[in-house]
Amino acid sequence: MTASPADLVVTGCTVLVHDEEERIVFREDAALVVRAGVIESVTTAAAAADLVAVERIEAYGQVAMPGLVNCHTHAPMVALRGLAEDLPTEEWFNDVVWPVEANLTERDVALGARLACAEMIRGGVTCFADHYFHMDVVADVVAECGIRAHLGEAYFSSQGPQGREKSAAFALRRRGTAGGRITTALAPHAPYTVADADLTATAELARTHGLPVHLHAAENRDQTETSLARHGVTPVEILDRTGLLDTDLLIAHGTGIVERDLPLLARTRGRTAVATAPRGYLRFGWPDTTPVRSLRAIGVPVGLATDGAASNNSLDVWESMALTSLIQKSTEGDPRWLTSRQALHHATLQSARAVGLGGSVGSLAPGRRADIILVDLTGPHTQPVHDLAATLVHSARSADVRTTIVDGRVLMRDRELLTLDVPAVVQELSDRLPSLVDRSHGQRIQEYDT
Repeated sequence: MTASPADLVVTGCTVLVHDEEERIVFREDAALVVRAGVIESVTTAAAAADLVAVERIEAYGQVAMPGLVNCHTHAPMVALRGLAEDLPTEEWFNDVVWPVEANLTERDVALGARLACAEMIRGGVTCFADHYFHMDVVADVVAECGIRAHLGEAYFSSQGPQGREKSAAFALRRRGTAGGRITTALAPHAPYTVADADLTATAELARTHGLPVHLHAAENRDQTETSLARHGVTPVEILDRTGLLDTDLLIAHGTGIVERDLPLLARTRGRTAVATAPRGYLRFGWPDTTPVRSLRAIGVPVGLATDGAASNNSLDVWESMALTSLIQKSTEGDPRWLTSRQALHHATLQSARAVGLGGSVGSLAPGRRADIILVDLTGPHTQPVHDLAATLVHSARSADVRTTIVDGRVLMRDRELLTLDVPAVVQELSDRLPSLVDRSHGQRIQEYDT
């Protein structure tokens, strides 16, 4: 009996795979066979030459990689890109961002989410972890455009119990939707904006409903020092005493994680991970970065992120990968750390684990979801190739991503977006900007005071 055609065959490329010890390995002149959104096999181009397929992509001169995961962002904030420049953190929040966010409508969020998804798909991001408002709207955009997402409705204690309840209702309502491409989390903003009682209640909700938690904590050293001065504990110690370290927890930034926090993070009873977004730390002039080496030593995955485009100016995870490697070398004073292969590991498997998807994405292997990107290395800036890992991390750019595939569906082919109309989004968003950025009302959604 003749086998049914494969849904997709990607052939003639070099495939980035992980060996039994999770080391990065490159298989040349290889092919990927996809059925029903899942990788059926990683084989040779010769073996796939006569395989019947509904769709075939000839990818000679390209590298097939697991899709990148943006482990912490605020996708709709692309609408604020470049609005609050050259400001310290407190002024950035209080004088610009939180007053502008008081204007946000569901339509603004929808347009921002569409533009962000287009940017990420073009940059090889196949999954993003979002922490923002009006998240039902973002979920609708994700379902529409075909990307994968881990979504949480943000809340502050200033909203009263309704904020926490709304976050939980969203997480329960939308998890597993969009054909399983949407996972969800509870999303308290941070220990400095959410009271201990609310954090404790969030941990209880997480345990009751089997939900992970995504929040900001120990974002910078100032926050840690202020927390110690005011409360006698670090932000991570607040997470411990409120029970959040017993949940599956994704911590955004963590540049303020200190030595006394490490034993707590090492013995958590849940899956704890940290997302690092180095470009923003440089932009704000923070003196520290995420302690990747210390976290890796205690078994805490560190995923790569961009934060929102209002603080990072882009959603380019490719840049986050290169900066993470370079900043870690500088911080540690050791050119042997973080190597290009280590950086690729953080960009793939560790990022997938950070958002709770380590069992289904993050590597190209039989049984994994077919989240695949094809990277063109024929440009002059990527030639010659002496060390393929180094070329990918330090020479290639997000614009070298030619094709982006999620769950076996091609979302971008040869740089052409297939599921989003960017000119229409930009036109409508441009028309709405004057009312969106108006700060004359003198309101703000929160006070930044750490």
